[in-house]
Amino acid sequence: MSLLKDKVFFITGGSRGIGLAIAIRAAKDGAKVAIAAKTADPHPKLPGTIYTAAKEIEAAGGKALPILCDIRFEEQVYEAVKKTADTFGGIDVCVNNASAISLTDTLSTPMKKYDLMNGVNARGTFVTSQACVPHLLKAKNPHILNLAPPLNMKPKWFGSHVAYTMAKFGMSMCTLGMAAEFENQIAVNSLWPRTVIATSAVQNLLGGDEVMKQSRTAEIMADAAYAIVTKDFRSHTGHFLIDDDVLKAEGVTDLKKYDSVPGAEPLPDFFIEPEDFGGWNKGAR
Repeated sequence: MSLLKDKVFFITGGSRGIGLAIAIRAAKDGAKVAIAAKTADPHPKLPGTIYTAAKEIEAAGGKALPILCDIRFEEQVYEAVKKTADTFGGIDVCVNNASAISLTDTLSTPMKKYDLMNGVNARGTFVTSQACVPHLLKAKNPHILNLAPPLNMKPKWFGSHVAYTMAKFGMSMCTLGMAAEFENQIAVNSLWPRTVIATSAVQNLLGGDEVMKQSRTAEIMADAAYAIVTKDFRSHTGHFLIDDDVLKAEGVTDLKKYDSVPGAEPLPDFFIEPEDFGGWNKGAR
């Protein structure tokens, strides 16, 4: 059954990695996907552009709309959302995937980097959701999905990289607040990986090939996202969800298929406390 056939996705930062994997998974159902990202030309270390992403989406069976957009600028966001709605006839799902990261301490974080992280993560998620909401309110099963962690106030997650944690938790607080604001109107959830995910950003910024070997593939996040956005918006909202918990609830028993290297033990991701989080029953509200 193609649950997402003709559904319209607006995905930020989806030219590669997790965002692209979510787009391709939706495309396999025949979804229409707008990729709003700022990579139009190939990056020497980060493969993929909005145009190569569009080709992959269409090859998977969907329709694609590549849009050059820097979500730090609200006029670009609103223009991109309007173009998506005009082209595809509306918006059903907003995926706030775009994110900036710098794992630096206070003295090592230039304000330019601080502004980048907060501009993309917290502010970008807010303004993208804001722009999409009028269209989502007209959809039959509207969802906002933020790729953001559970709110975890333990000092260990702040001490080494307070600026990044603040920016990332800004996305999480959008989930917390908007789920309450749009209850029974739009489902708003967060999704976060239990383990490190094998992406180009991880390879270049977080440890190289060795970390990649102890990672899961982006498909685990794509499959979990699919499970979330195909749920009824009235009964599945306001949750901080972990990828493998979502899949286990769907009856998936073989998680090894997502390992980058068979037999390797995946490394835990940031902000995860296994004893505290997981499942639909542990939500934001």
